[in-house]
Amino acid sequence: MKILIACEFSGIVRDAFLRHGHDAYSCDILPTESKPERHFQEDIFEVLKREKFDLMIAHPPCTYLTVTGNKWMKPEFSERFPNRAQQRQEAIEFFLKLANAPIEKIAIENPVGIISTAWRKPDQYIHPYQFGDPHSKKTGLWLKNLPLLKPTKVVEPEFHIYKDGRRDPIWHFESMNLPPLERMKFRSKTFAGIAEAMSNTWG
Repeated sequence: MKILIACEFSGIVRDAFLRHGHDAYSCDILPTESKPERHFQEDIFEVLKREKFDLMIAHPPCTYLTVTGNKWMKPEFSERFPNRAQQRQEAIEFFLKLANAPIEKIAIENPVGIISTAWRKPDQYIHPYQFGDPHSKKTGLWLKNLPLLKPTKVVEPEFHIYKDGRRDPIWHFESMNLPPLERMKFRSKTFAGIAEAMSNTWG
């Protein structure tokens, strides 16, 4: 199949499909971390205007979509973030434009967020620890003409425990001291076990 991994700079999902013999490409406004010949560094919708794909897996930015960002929508933060409502609406429209792309098979992943009410609930939720990576990160999958992912290797998730007893997923805790751009990039990457499950199930 000819496959597009939208909003991916790491190449993790793209490379999983390449290993299975597919004609796979990634696309992001950031440069890729590997195989630049397999990466479109441009607007995803410009790519879709000129290229045809059998399958698209999209990872739209979640900054304005996730429930953890709801607190910034409160009136007391209106002066600090005056454009938050507009930014959220634009993020929803971007997500829906991906969902309605003229491609037979589509998967869109995103954390728990506004899309469940702005559009529809995801077809399933998954965690990395269901696929061999010891991390907790609840992620929704919105699917079109694709089967659900089945857990491949369930392991125990790891957490950082604060002195007051609060738990933080270890991947989240370890990224807290990174510079903003590097933290964003680190947190947006797909875990290898999920990428392999996607390529095995949907490839």
